[in-house]
Amino acid sequence: MSSLEQKSSNKCCDGELRKYSFTSSALGGLSANLNVFLPSSALAGGGKKVPVLYYLAGLTCTEDNGAQKGGFHAAAAEHQIAVVYPDTSPRGAGAAGEDEAYDFGTGAGFYIDATKEPFAKHYQMWTHVTKEIPDVLSKAGLNLDTSNASITGHSMGGHGALTIYLGSPAGTYKSVSAFAPICHPTACPWGKKAFQGYFANGLTDGSKHDATELLTAAGGPSARNVDILIDSGTGDNFYKDGQLLPEDLAKAAMSAGYDDKQVQIRLQDGYDHSCE
Repeated sequence: MSSLEQKSSNKCCDGELRKYSFTSSALGGLSANLNVFLPSSALAGGGKKVPVLYYLAGLTCTEDNGAQKGGFHAAAAEHQIAVVYPDTSPRGAGAAGEDEAYDFGTGAGFYIDATKEPFAKHYQMWTHVTKEIPDVLSKAGLNLDTSNASITGHSMGGHGALTIYLGSPAGTYKSVSAFAPICHPTACPWGKKAFQGYFANGLTDGSKHDATELLTAAGGPSARNVDILIDSGTGDNFYKDGQLLPEDLAKAAMSAGYDDKQVQIRLQDGYDHSCE
């Protein structure tokens, strides 16, 4: 892993939106890009560290989609929160089949660590997001408090946010929110395709990266407190086609004993799958 190299900077909401790249050990030595929004207090003298929100984007996206379309920066500036935007997959791995479909391979890393060849060497997005990026940010002197973090995401990125939150030790992330997330990937076409392609043991390994299965196994409020917020639109064709399955997560939460304050799942009438 190399140090961050700044590629660009744009003033935004009294802060800066910066693009960085670095050589990623987790992604097998490939170059990785990410965007970071730094609010004004992170840029001021005195070394005041600010909390971090990680935003994980969806299928076909890059590190730029959320930064350019998400509309986060005014609110992040108001609350003095940094926003970090990783990419959605390795780039240029050269794995056979990685560019044959929009929902697998390039742009579709599903935020997991692959165990099946030819993807195992480079497709280590879980490690990249949860360990490598916080480490490289901590060493970059950006006045970020990476120990005070939350995570969010859209679609495939919502799946990533939910599973990273639930699959990490309690307290690693303060909360998780997700827009139109894939809530039960082992039960939907997108998830089945990805997990069977990335994992040596297919859906068996995939259950460890399934928000519904992870919440079922969490043990309820007596074992682990959670703070989960999900919004999905009823006009979303992927919701109608059974790709998202928020109802499955709602049933798992109820069965585990979580109330609607700990796991809020809101269906928004008429909204579609877009992240704007």
